[in-house]
Amino acid sequence: GLLSVIQKLKGSPEQELRIVLLGLDNAGKTTLLKRLASEEVSTITPTQGFNIKSVHSHGFKLNVWDIGGQRSIRPYWKKYLGSTDLLIYVIDSADQKRFEETGQELAELTEEESLTGVPLLVFANKQDLVTAAPAAEIAEGLSLHTYRDREWQIQACSALSGEGVQDGMNWISSQIMNRKK
Repeated sequence: GLLSVIQKLKGSPEQELRIVLLGLDNAGKTTLLKRLASEEVSTITPTQGFNIKSVHSHGFKLNVWDIGGQRSIRPYWKKYLGSTDLLIYVIDSADQKRFEETGQELAELTEEESLTGVPLLVFANKQDLVTAAPAAEIAEGLSLHTYRDREWQIQACSALSGEGVQDGMNWISSQIMNRKK
């Protein structure tokens, strides 16, 4: 399958990538990270500081930095951006009162010099909730179509159920393969 093709293309040593996982508090970043690491997601506590997990996916070792999204922590996000291979930004699709705030944070991040050209995956999380805005509507609200300096993708998902998460990981692997060419 796909995994064997990727392994043949990249050779035997496992390639490591640095992924930074950001978003406002309560967006579902830690739940997403635990889902990626195949860990239990029933009890999640707010991240104070950061979590780091190494996740093996598609023959790659992804070192994922999950950094807290509380307002008091956000000014420190910039300190973690160096050598980032991919940015995952998580949005609570059901918290429409905070769309403007999350959009401003994302816009500021993408203007950071250390993230120039870094691919962006936006997970429109909590799609399992009836109040969730569709991913296309969120993409429009975030003006993602104006991002010309990087590859980007918005992926509807539910970190709790896992729905849509693998599709996002597949996009990440396609970005990795495109960069190797």
